[in-house]
Amino acid sequence: MEESITDKTGKDTLQIISEANGFNNWMFQTILPFTKGKILEIGSGLGNISNFFLQTEREIMLTDLRKEYCELLEVQFNSKINLLGIDQVDLVHPEFDYVYKEYLGKFDTVFSLNVIEHIENDHLAIGNCKKLLNKNGHLIILVPSYQKLYNKFDKELGHYRRYTLENLSELFLENNFEILHKQYFNVMGIVGWYFSGSILKNKSIPSSQMKLYEKLVPAWKMLDKIVKNRVGLSSIVVGRK
Repeated sequence: MEESITDKTGKDTLQIISEANGFNNWMFQTILPFTKGKILEIGSGLGNISNFFLQTEREIMLTDLRKEYCELLEVQFNSKINLLGIDQVDLVHPEFDYVYKEYLGKFDTVFSLNVIEHIENDHLAIGNCKKLLNKNGHLIILVPSYQKLYNKFDKELGHYRRYTLENLSELFLENNFEILHKQYFNVMGIVGWYFSGSILKNKSIPSSQMKLYEKLVPAWKMLDKIVKNRVGLSSIVVGRK
C-alpha cells in the first residue's frame, strides 16, 4: 500500500456512507462495548466512526494511510478535547517499529474497520496492531465476509480478499491473541451487496441504495438479532493481547 494509490472509488464510497448516520451509529454501538482506555483507530477515513467516539468522553487518536484524509480529519475534529492526535500511519511500513516507536504499547484499544482487506500481508498488519497495544489491550477488527461475495465492488475498492469468522480468528491466534468475541454483522447487507455488485455489476455503492438502506436500519438491526449474528456482510473479531 502506498500513498500514491488512487482512491476515488474508496473516497466516493466513504462519502456515501458518511450520510448513513444510522448505519454508522449501529456499527459504532456494536464495537463500543469492547473498547477501553486510550483508543487508536486505524484507517479513520473521513471520520464516519471517529465522529461518534469524539462525541463521548473517550480519548481517541485517529490515523489513516493517506495524507489527504488526515488533513480532512484535522479540519473536522481538531478542536475536540478528547482527540489525542491525528497521524499518517502505514500498518505494514517496512520500518514500522522505528517509524512509529512513540506509539508502541501506548493504547488500551486498537480498532480497524474495513481496512485489513486492503492489505496483502494481513498477518503482518494484525501483528503490527498488536505492537501498538499495551498489556491486555483489545484489538477489534471488522472486515467484509465470504469470498463468494467478492465482486466488482471489492475489486474497485482494492480488496485482496473477504473473510469468515474462522479465518479472521486464525489471524488473531497466529499472533497470539486471546479471542474475546466474534460475530457476523449486517445480514441484510448481503442482499444489497450481491444484487448491486454481482448482478447489476455496479462498481460502487449507489447513493440511492444506501439512502434506502439507511431508512430501514432499525429493521436490519432486528434481523441481525433474529439470526443471532450467525451470518452477515461483515465479520468482527475482538482479541486481547
